[in-house]
Amino acid sequence: MIPAADLEDDDSRADVSGEIRLPATLESTGPVPARCEIAIVGGGVMGLSIAYYLAQRGLTDVVVLERGYLAEGASGRNGGGVRQQWSTEINIRLMQESVELCRRFAVDLGVNVWFRQGGYLFLARNAKEVARLEKNIGLQNRCGVATRMLDPKAAQAIVPEIDITGVVGASYNPTDGILFPWPFLWGYARQAAAHGVKIFTQTAVNTIAPASGGGYTLHTPRGALHARRVVNATGAWSPKLAAMLGVEIPTYPIRHEICSSEPLKPFLKPMVSELSSGLYCSQSMRGEVVGGVTIPGHASTYAMGSTLEFLATYARRLVRLMPILGDIKILRQWAGPYDQSPDGNPILGATPEHPDFFLACGFVGHGFMMAPIVGKLYGEWLTGGAKHEIFERYTLTRFRDGASLDAGYEKEDFNIG
Repeated sequence: MIPAADLEDDDSRADVSGEIRLPATLESTGPVPARCEIAIVGGGVMGLSIAYYLAQRGLTDVVVLERGYLAEGASGRNGGGVRQQWSTEINIRLMQESVELCRRFAVDLGVNVWFRQGGYLFLARNAKEVARLEKNIGLQNRCGVATRMLDPKAAQAIVPEIDITGVVGASYNPTDGILFPWPFLWGYARQAAAHGVKIFTQTAVNTIAPASGGGYTLHTPRGALHARRVVNATGAWSPKLAAMLGVEIPTYPIRHEICSSEPLKPFLKPMVSELSSGLYCSQSMRGEVVGGVTIPGHASTYAMGSTLEFLATYARRLVRLMPILGDIKILRQWAGPYDQSPDGNPILGATPEHPDFFLACGFVGHGFMMAPIVGKLYGEWLTGGAKHEIFERYTLTRFRDGASLDAGYEKEDFNIG
């Protein structure tokens, strides 16, 4: 709890009892402050999660700089999936904590994100995929995740609309889930602002440079800001920000398309995905079928337009899997950027050249579901708490010393959910 005395200059954030109450607006106006302790560049779910957990631990001298509007980037352009079915223990453990944070989100942050744990159902169409699922299930079970292997008929019992022709096995974990992306991001923003974090939208960082007395000077259209520490949470645009400091980040953007149908009577409880094609689909609380599919062979691009190739591929794959959907109408189609790293794993921690310049990028489509736990761990570390092993394991230097991680199964299904 932040005492009312600390907030007396802004009566939109505290009442006479000292209770934190929500601000009238999430976004700050006017010029940026001259100084702050931490500047977070990027107002997506990752940057806002970090800001919230910093403020929750008492570090409120934080400024978030977003070049566009909240939810403009990948955070507002994904399917909302949150899963614990991974192939490495560290990611399983992280996502167990992230799922628990999502489950408590409405209580802890006061925003309903419509989180429902209907599970993830992965479908295998060959023996190699079955073997991979079986191996991963063994590890997941040892970590306490209740994933189980299913034969095709058992998978069909969970989703009767599936045509199991060609399906040879499946994995299912009932505690994986889906949430609504936009209130998820806004919930972090609202509570961060309520605790005193200043959030500036339409505020690009034009330049960033080391300051003579330490820290960094960031030049924006709203003025210059000196920050003792900076977090780069700009997703697929992270290399551009880092390059201003002479730091090379080997990530690159990949366009991932997605679409939403007209609302249907609820029938689909889990997220359903084919490993072979990268097809995935779920049903929203309003009844829309939301999904995507992998389109191989596309080069790196920041262009986020929609394509007929995607829609045709998705339609063929979806109707093959669930023939009952052959006549549904697609209402919206859009795209978002995957922040692709060379080994399919995130890049975290400080850069060697600039120990007060921190990275949170390279999540390859998984930053949304990992934002709760990564934000929490960054919040702990940057306020003097313990430094979690992910900040040592997923460093930028692994690409320089030849120790890049082999992501295995994670690389093969990183486009799902």
